[in-house]
Amino acid sequence: MEKKNIFVLIQELETQMGHIHSELGGLKLVIKELLEENHHLSLENEQLRKILKKEVHPADVENPVALQPQLHAKDEKHEDVVGEGYDNLARLYHEGFHICNVYYGHLRTEGDCLFCLSFLNK
Repeated sequence: MEKKNIFVLIQELETQMGHIHSELGGLKLVIKELLEENHHLSLENEQLRKILKKEVHPADVENPVALQPQLHAKDEKHEDVVGEGYDNLARLYHEGFHICNVYYGHLRTEGDCLFCLSFLNK
């Protein structure tokens, strides 16, 4: 082989390696995003399982009457100033989800959210 051909081949090989390196970097970013999503979904799944365990007990399954919603005296009179929507939002917040307009529906992973708390206190 001539010297020019060897240098041309080496230069082509370097170019190919550069493309492969950039593709590998892109794949690493995709894997990172997938791992973060998997972690987020695992945390959410774990919280939902805890909530489900709190709501459904083995004794309740044997007694179907216990699973029916019970009416309270104050619910029948509709004397509450706070509506059902507020109760649902408060329940969602205490289950670990954001209710603020900034992160609505996302899992709270770092404790209390000031936006959510200010929304609840309105």
